[in-house]
Amino acid sequence: MNFSYKIRDPKGRIHEGELDAPNLDAASQQLRQDGFAIVELEPIEDADDGEGIFPRRITKHEIIYVTAQLAVMTDTGITLSTALQGIRDQEENPTLKRVLGELQSAVESGEDFSVALSKHPKLFDKTYVSLIRASEATGTMGEMLERIAGYLRKETETVGRVRAALAYPAVMLVVAVCVTLFLLTYVLPKFAPLFNRPGAKLPGITKFMMLASDSLLLWWWAWIACSAAVVVAALMFRKTPTGRQAIDSLKINMPIMGTMFRKVAISRSIRTLGTMLASGVPVLEAIKLSGDVSGNVHFERLWQDVGLQVTEGNRIADSLLRSRLFPRMLIQMIKSGEETGKLDTVMLKISNYYDQEVETTLKAVTSMVEPIMITVMGVVVGGIGMALLLPIFSLSKAV
Repeated sequence: MNFSYKIRDPKGRIHEGELDAPNLDAASQQLRQDGFAIVELEPIEDADDGEGIFPRRITKHEIIYVTAQLAVMTDTGITLSTALQGIRDQEENPTLKRVLGELQSAVESGEDFSVALSKHPKLFDKTYVSLIRASEATGTMGEMLERIAGYLRKETETVGRVRAALAYPAVMLVVAVCVTLFLLTYVLPKFAPLFNRPGAKLPGITKFMMLASDSLLLWWWAWIACSAAVVVAALMFRKTPTGRQAIDSLKINMPIMGTMFRKVAISRSIRTLGTMLASGVPVLEAIKLSGDVSGNVHFERLWQDVGLQVTEGNRIADSLLRSRLFPRMLIQMIKSGEETGKLDTVMLKISNYYDQEVETTLKAVTSMVEPIMITVMGVVVGGIGMALLLPIFSLSKAV
C-alpha cells in the first residue's frame, strides 16, 4: 500500500512525500526508525491499484499462477511475506493485487496464512484452506502449495472439458430457436396472403404454423414476459433444496450425458479425498470436503453418510457399498487401499484413471449429441418448410 506522509526531521524541517509499506503500522515504524517525527500519515490508492466501479474479476487460472509462484518462492527459502510482496509488485490485476496485499498484511501481523485465506472464500475454497492448514502443522508449505496448484489444474481441466462438451449442443439449440423464430415471424407471414385466398384448403401442419406465427406477432410481449418468468422461476427453483435435488438427480440419470456427470462427480470427490489424505488432513474433514466439491447433492449426502459410518468404526469401502453411485470395481480398489494402508496413493491413481474415463466419455457424448442436434434442427426447419410448400403444391394443382 502507498501512504502519503508529512514528517519533521531532527532539525525541525517539514518534509512531504509518499511511502510504500504493507500497512499503516509498518509505515509509521519505518519513518520513526529513520528519526522522523510524524505530522501526517494517510493511505492513498495507487493509480495502478484502482479497481474502479466494477472490480476486475479474479480467474481460476490467476489463482493457480499465484499458488505455483508461491510454491517456487517458498521452496527456495523466501519467506511467505516476501513472496507475497514480490508477486503483488508484478501483478497487473488490481483486484488480485489488493487481495495479495491483504494476505501479506495479515501474515506480517502474525496471523496464520490459512486464516488469512479463509477471509476470501470465493477465491480460496475450504479444500484450499484445509490443505494450507495441514501444511502449517507439518511445516511443508512449499510442497503443499505445489500440490494445491496441481490439484487446481486438474479441477480446471475437468471443468473445461465438461463446458466444451456442453457448448456444442447449447449453440445448436440457440441456432435452432433463432432460425425457427425467423421463419415463423418473417418468412411465413410473407405467404399469408397466398394461403388466405378464398377456397384454399390448408394442411393441418400449415394451419398450426400459421397460428404459431400469428401468436408470436400479435402477442410477442406476452411470449417475452412468459419466457422471462420461466427463466426466473427455474433459477429460483434451482436454489431451493428440492430444486437442486431434482436437477442433480436428472443430471446423473439422464440418457447419454448422465454417465458423464456421474464420472465427473466421482473423479472430483476421489481426487480431493486422495489429495487431502496424502497431505495429512484428518479423515473426517477430508471426507466432508470430498462431498462438498462433488457438485452434486446426492454425492454430498453419500459422503456425509460415509463420514457417519467412519465415526462408528466402519471402513470407507464398506460404507460406499450401500450406495449405487459408485461402481463396485472402484469400491474394491478403495478397499484394497485401506487394507494395505495406501489409501491416499490408491485414491490419486483412481482419480487419474477417472480423468481419462471422463475425457473418453466426453468424446463419446459429443459424437452422439452432434447428430441428434442436427436431426432435431432438421426436423424443425423441415417441418416449417413442409408447411410452406404443401399449400403451394395444392394451389398449383388447382390452377
